[in-house]
Amino acid sequence: MSVQHLRFIILALSILVVPVAVVAQAPARVPTVGILSAAPASGPTTAAYREAFERGLKELSWIPGQNIRLEYRYAEGKPEQLEGLAHDLVRLGVDVIVARATTSIRAAKRVTAMIPIVMSATGQDPIQSGFIASLARPGGNITGLTLLNQELQPKQLQLLKEVVPRLSRVAVLSGTLALLEKDRQSLEMAAAGLDLRLQHVTAQRPGDLDKVFADMAGTRIGALLVRADPSVLEPNTPRVVALALKHRLPAVYWLRSYPHAGGLMSYGADLIEVHRRSAFYVDRLLRGAGRLARRGANQARPSREHQDGEGDRTHVPTVDFGARR
Repeated sequence: MSVQHLRFIILALSILVVPVAVVAQAPARVPTVGILSAAPASGPTTAAYREAFERGLKELSWIPGQNIRLEYRYAEGKPEQLEGLAHDLVRLGVDVIVARATTSIRAAKRVTAMIPIVMSATGQDPIQSGFIASLARPGGNITGLTLLNQELQPKQLQLLKEVVPRLSRVAVLSGTLALLEKDRQSLEMAAAGLDLRLQHVTAQRPGDLDKVFADMAGTRIGALLVRADPSVLEPNTPRVVALALKHRLPAVYWLRSYPHAGGLMSYGADLIEVHRRSAFYVDRLLRGAGRLARRGANQARPSREHQDGEGDRTHVPTVDFGARR
């Protein structure tokens, strides 16, 4: 994948007129923003995303607790609870909902067609997922950022092949987010081009992880590609990494938190920067922007970062390596 192609991995979508009056509010009224996430409420990753989002707000003169109110709702790794949490935010009368990851966006969309929803880091194609009509004209009440992770997975396979030249079989590990058929076909084509065979495995619950890894080890899998999943895999990052090491499976992940926990390598976007940038959309909605020109990603600068190093901190895809063991 060329640097020119990487420029478009993350696309900031246009904001159209949303069917709710979030503008011209009385000066005395403090706007309320709801944040909906499938992740646990505690933990270093959740804290980092929260800090990044609030830092982005402060950069735009929104100070939580002073001129803006934030209502966080976490599903604690139980996506079936997201819809109820979204209903709670609607009952509170929030002005904007920031939905983190695909499952949260889908839940918020089911609950309201009136309150603006800002996508923050969905890893699936928002058009295929039915969230928007097109990138140029999203329509409806959803806008924000998409990572388009399906563009990254062929490169992740290539990295595994470079690390393990004789590799022939790769397991693709998913959590609660199913692989869309178009993305599956793209991944299969990339695998065929690298003379690789794929085996798709799923962990629907944290309790499934031990058996899933044991089964992989028993089927002569040579390496592992771990997909995005905010409900099962990412909240259990240390465990996933430990199991990959235990079963001697070279693995590529999409988040930096995995190699920072001892995993082999990652290739993906900087979600800290993505969550910070989502504040831009909240700001424009609260200030009454009816239409924005599409904002593209910064020029991609792929980098390699050791576990204790400092690398590219932009939101474009980067390759990170964990500490050598």
